[in-house]
Amino acid sequence: MTAYAIAHLRDPEEFHPEVLEYMERIQATMDPFSGRFLVHGGAVDVREGRWPGSVVMLEFPSGENARDWYESAAYQAILPLRADHLEGDLIIVEGVGPGHTAAAKAAAIRAGI
Repeated sequence: MTAYAIAHLRDPEEFHPEVLEYMERIQATMDPFSGRFLVHGGAVDVREGRWPGSVVMLEFPSGENARDWYESAAYQAILPLRADHLEGDLIIVEGVGPGHTAAAKAAAIRAGI
């Protein structure tokens, strides 16, 4: 099932050169795991709550691919280039299958109560 790596990054006052190097090198770490960018710092239109910063969303064919990418030696080697200079959070989450509905999810939750 498709999985996503989602980062919520707080915008820096200025970009450190190491962050730019990270950006230049990240795609090569994703390619072996069939990862691709879906969102990369696009405009954020906050409708509820607060969202200080930007969003990066990567897509992988599976949760295993996403976790293997994150834990890979290639990604771990460049991670400090970003993490040492940008505050943020990163999660990996699996998507839903075909035919998923919120009503069906609610029914499953009700059945488990």
